[in-house]
Amino acid sequence: MLKRIKETNKLHMLYFAIIALSALGLGFSHNVISNYFKDAYQITPYQRGLIEFPRELPGMLVVFFIASLSLLSDFRIAVIAQCLSIIGIGALGFITPPFTIMLIFIFINSSGMHLFMPVKTSIGISLIKDSNVGKRMGQYRGVSVAFSMLASIIVFICFRIGVFDFTSKTKWIFILSALIFAVVVVLLIIMEKLIDNPTTSNKRVNFVFRKEYKYYYTLVIMWGVQKQIMMVYGPWVLIEILNKKADTLAILGIIGSLFGVFFIPAVGRWVDRFGIKKLLYADALSFIFVYVLYGLLSAGFDTGTLATVGIPVFLAYMLFIFDKMSTQMGMIRTVYLRSIAVDPSDITPTLSLGLSLDHAVSIICAYLGGIVWGVWGPQYIFFLAASLSFVNLYVARKVKEPAVS
Repeated sequence: MLKRIKETNKLHMLYFAIIALSALGLGFSHNVISNYFKDAYQITPYQRGLIEFPRELPGMLVVFFIASLSLLSDFRIAVIAQCLSIIGIGALGFITPPFTIMLIFIFINSSGMHLFMPVKTSIGISLIKDSNVGKRMGQYRGVSVAFSMLASIIVFICFRIGVFDFTSKTKWIFILSALIFAVVVVLLIIMEKLIDNPTTSNKRVNFVFRKEYKYYYTLVIMWGVQKQIMMVYGPWVLIEILNKKADTLAILGIIGSLFGVFFIPAVGRWVDRFGIKKLLYADALSFIFVYVLYGLLSAGFDTGTLATVGIPVFLAYMLFIFDKMSTQMGMIRTVYLRSIAVDPSDITPTLSLGLSLDHAVSIICAYLGGIVWGVWGPQYIFFLAASLSFVNLYVARKVKEPAVS
């Protein structure tokens, strides 16, 4: 028994290291990519929306990726995912290719990132052997947020002293990201060897689409809308209208992550204590609050009725930070899915299908968002997201409180 406990603890430590380093690698690539597009290619808001097609298409295709690799274990799929990320972001670290070639490498990197998402979650869930699902998921997210904060600190310092630069030929920040992903590959291989019978996730080649999961599907579709609008056009308000650079966004990321280190594990405990239904209500209301206020501020900045310095900018920063924290509440959807799963083998394919639905909506929203920004103004993007967030309230009202086992 003691030996089994030690092995379990070792597996958890390895998993914590994997999610920590993957978060660090994303902090040096995904989290600063908007500044890369602006500094290296001087893109417009409309082009920013178009770029999301190759970036988000892999998310829509991930259900097909998972199905085609269904005979492999989660660990081996994760290794393939990390290798794709290494190729994509590593190439951009060594060269600044023409715009269209850059999009190809973005697609490769994004394919790895999105393929890693469901299998990483599936591996984490498989390690949870007790009833404290929310607590453990909160710990996973807390570690991820902590290392995202570390990445933001490093990004801020290195951009300020000139070590990192998106206008030079060699992008050391991307090369460092690729090296970190390489370490993750090694850890995944070691972790798989420690497991006697590494699971193939009980994945099926066919898709899993059950009526019992209808509210989960609704939540992930709404998340696709909300995520795309706030994660793409939220930073773009700061970058395009307020002319903020990577170091400013890094500072905001540091602050958001600092709060998140304590906030995210607390969310996990709240799920266990108050139940999923109440947390879904809180999640929906937080989105409505952020998007309405961000829309009002965007309108003021865009029309010149609000100063681009002082209190209005501070409020925009605060909302940006708050949104960074609230988006981490996505664990609630994962815990909800686990609690209603008809069969444990449904989890990985349902997560991947949810990811595909999420990204199908994201691609549409990214393209339409660029048009809305150019024709009517940035505020209407956020007002649209706020209105759609009422769907989340409806779902929170309709779902039955499941027993977390």
